[in-house]
Amino acid sequence: MPGEYDLIVIGAGPGGYVAAIRAGQLGLKTAIVEREALGGVCLNWGCIPSKALLKNAEVVSYFNRAEEFGLKFDNFSADYSAAIDRSRKVVDRNVRGVAYLLRKNEIDHITGEAKLTGNGRVEVSPDGQKLAAKNIIIATGARPRSIPPLPIDGDRVITSKEAILLQDLPQSIVIVGGGAIGLEFAYLYRMYGVDVTIVELLPRLAPNEDEEISRQVERSFTRRHRINVITGAGVTGVSRDGEGLQVTVDKDGSQQVVGCDKVLVAIGVQPNSENLGLESVGVATDRGNIQVNGNMSTNVPGIFAIGDVAGKLALAHVASAQANVAVESIAGLDPQSLDYAMMPRATYCQPQIASFGLSEEQAREAGHDANIGKFNMQANGKALGMGETDGMVKLVVDSRFGEILGAHMVGPEVTELLGELSLTRLLEGTTLELGWMVHAHPTISEVIKEAALAADGRAVHM
Repeated sequence: MPGEYDLIVIGAGPGGYVAAIRAGQLGLKTAIVEREALGGVCLNWGCIPSKALLKNAEVVSYFNRAEEFGLKFDNFSADYSAAIDRSRKVVDRNVRGVAYLLRKNEIDHITGEAKLTGNGRVEVSPDGQKLAAKNIIIATGARPRSIPPLPIDGDRVITSKEAILLQDLPQSIVIVGGGAIGLEFAYLYRMYGVDVTIVELLPRLAPNEDEEISRQVERSFTRRHRINVITGAGVTGVSRDGEGLQVTVDKDGSQQVVGCDKVLVAIGVQPNSENLGLESVGVATDRGNIQVNGNMSTNVPGIFAIGDVAGKLALAHVASAQANVAVESIAGLDPQSLDYAMMPRATYCQPQIASFGLSEEQAREAGHDANIGKFNMQANGKALGMGETDGMVKLVVDSRFGEILGAHMVGPEVTELLGELSLTRLLEGTTLELGWMVHAHPTISEVIKEAALAADGRAVHM
């Protein structure tokens, strides 16, 4: 007799485990099936360990600038393997935290690989355990994408999953992809002395960000960090050259060869939707992405999909938000629908990048009469005191009502400023309220107030 549940969640990443916990809170008898580690890619090989490593890199960066702060010392060395060990301890603590929360909420954790076998039925391999539920949430995530010119071997040509565990740094690396993952690893490796080259197919780094923000990021990477950047270029092949690699790059029809020890492929992700039995129950997909509606329901009643496998926006906090929508829909509640254009986006290189909503170009294309409010980090007292003056805040504002259409930031700790701006947007606040609000001085957050004032031509400090 199969185990009977109200809900089975397949996958225990930031979408899956949040869905299971929320279901437990709502009194649903729930099981979660995970073939690898609790927490999924984000907790084990992505968001969490990378942030621990990036903190190490930030500390190293201050040692590299020691004389600026009046510090002198001899024989400084930075042990990267110790940074890796610290990051794994952070991961272990988080994994144990997730396991505790599942136990606390009386969730059955089943280890194995789940497959849909019929209406409301799941089989878990390799043991063949059979489960049944009124509802099923698929939260199987995604994996790094590869392309034919860059076959992944896990040794010389690697993805972020291998990179996050790499104990011994190469002397040189080519990073293919100038998005969030590529930028974070580029900064991390450069702070530890690696010769880094970024190759990005689109015309600029951080290509999904506002153009002015992208330009600031590229200036910081090339001038401050001495990272080699090749944009508007594609990698057409990689070959071995003794102990090294030769990466062939095509830019504007001409080819150049970049030598390196390793290649990191960071060109996005592809959904883990294979071998789930989707075809047997008729779940619709598009290029591997499971198709869902606003409640995260598929075309098959009782089957939902959340997170990267649903193909909406591959961010951990989006998966968690979708989890709440799906579970509360199952429980008969009326959850708030998600606005993906307004989802916060964060990249944790230095300077950090943070944004949500429409860029200036997107706002114009959508027909908005937009005001732009800008404020440079160079005019912020806290940033000057920190010695971190690269960056700016740019607000895209509806000229009639002062509504925030988009916020785009680059600079020290700007990821922490997303909460204030997102809440202002959620509560239908305007630049008037942001300009009124008294911010503590000196703080980085003052740049938000000044940018809001600037949108109305009233900036004080610039």
